Amino acid sequence: MNTLVILGAGKIGRMVCHLLAKSGDYSVRIGDAAQAPIDMLSRRYPNVRGQVVDFGNSQSLDALLQGAWAVISCAPYHCNPLIAERAKEHGVHYFDLTEDVWVTQQVKELAADSRTLFAPQCGLAPGFITIVANHLMRSMTEVTDLHLRVGALPRYPSNRLKYNLTWSTEGLINEYCNPCESVLHGELTSVPPLEQLERLTIDGGEYEAFNTSGGLGTLAITLKDRVKNVNYKTIRYPGHCELMKFLLHDLQMQEHQGMLRDIFERSMPATFQDQIVIFVSATGTYHGRLTERTYAKTIYHQQIDGENWSGIQITTAAGVTAIVDMLHEGKLPSSGLLKMETIDYEAFLQNRFGKYYA
Repeated sequence: MNTLVILGAGKIGRMVCHLLAKSGDYSVRIGDAAQAPIDMLSRRYPNVRGQVVDFGNSQSLDALLQGAWAVISCAPYHCNPLIAERAKEHGVHYFDLTEDVWVTQQVKELAADSRTLFAPQCGLAPGFITIVANHLMRSMTEVTDLHLRVGALPRYPSNRLKYNLTWSTEGLINEYCNPCESVLHGELTSVPPLEQLERLTIDGGEYEAFNTSGGLGTLAITLKDRVKNVNYKTIRYPGHCELMKFLLHDLQMQEHQGMLRDIFERSMPATFQDQIVIFVSATGTYHGRLTERTYAKTIYHQQIDGENWSGIQITTAAGVTAIVDMLHEGKLPSSGLLKMETIDYEAFLQNRFGKYYA
């Protein structure tokens, strides 16, 4: 039985642990900065054991990675370069969920001559949305425009931001503040976050979307010579973007991100009653005619194995666990860098964890 290390026992880490431990095909080691979540998971699943780990300390990480088959980082994104470095040293397959461009670049460099697989950015966005985009493009020629949109939204918003915390607050602020990669007129470029606001309607719901960083993963680089325009935006309820600009720009909270994180976590409730809105469109030539192909789906929180899980937990965990499982089944390369756009859409959905997107 392959031994998997999961680093981080927060919202996403718990769901990843649940899916893999319940499958019966993996022995799981869980590492977290606190003892309480480790004890809870170890009591609940007989094939899970764990220990407190310092994500910023090589020796602490080594103690958990020794003899493991793979590691899934659900730790804060800035911890991933060291985790990836230690994974490479131990010959351990590496997976993460980060949207941070700089962090991913560090992981890509480590993957260059690795004897094991390195798969960064394999959650929802980046991750599954990249697989969908490649699927839409496959039957088309001369694709001119590719638009990727994703939003993790509360089903019942009750504040002026029309938002509740559903995942990492630190990651949320990070994607609102960093430059955003895109392809514009065939050139790889960078655009500012919170700009290029648009309105869209999906299944009768009214939303807005605006630039945020990291959602494209490696897709922009892969497609810059093939597709004229490629961009990613985050979906929110109308009015959210304007208030975030007020906080980040007018009140200069972009220079005090730690303070903004504390304010959000003190004042903005979390919720498990959420919905994940996914929208991807590709415009190009199909059988000689200009055609737009669209994927649109809303995934809700649901009960799995008698427990309520949020939509963001399900979609993020399903993304990374399906890819881990596909490697376990021999359906992915066993070394080097894995780009999400190389994963087959149908094979992903047929996986026992990928099915949550089906």
